[in-house]
Amino acid sequence: MRLTSRSSWLALLLALSLLGCASAPTPADYADQRPPLDLRQYFNGPLTAHGMFTDRAGRVVKRFTVQMVGRWNGDQGVLEEDFSYSDGTQQRRVWRIVDQGQGRYTGQADDVVGTAEGHAAGNALQWRYTLRLPVDGKTYDVQFNDWMILMDQHTMLNKAAMSKFGLHLGEVTLSFHKP
Repeated sequence: MRLTSRSSWLALLLALSLLGCASAPTPADYADQRPPLDLRQYFNGPLTAHGMFTDRAGRVVKRFTVQMVGRWNGDQGVLEEDFSYSDGTQQRRVWRIVDQGQGRYTGQADDVVGTAEGHAAGNALQWRYTLRLPVDGKTYDVQFNDWMILMDQHTMLNKAAMSKFGLHLGEVTLSFHKP
């Protein structure tokens, strides 16, 4: 295609600028979705999750199962996660979560750099944090943009984009089940 006229150039610039107007979802986009997600209720008691990590090309690199137990005392919660990976490795993460009110949550864990921040609305939670990830004897700090969507009282789906220096590394996909 050859752009020779001024109007053709303007049309191309307008089209490209409209592409830039598309914005990422926010928790507010899900405010009227049901059932409502209450982390203190859903992450209370035992849960099981099944998940996988896919690389940036979409290949499944690792599969895993997570056995979890959540406990809350007022606005303070503890979520114990025990991971069993397809390669036989095991991992444990213990989240300390605080309900800040108005759908805001903060969380900390030993392998999380700083404090995770979450915002819930309707049936969704966006959870952002930096995880110190061990890979082949080294550790890397990678950013997670986690989205959890409550499907019903027993099932929640989770999709997390992983990045470093703004470059997409892959995704983690999970399905949580609460008995």
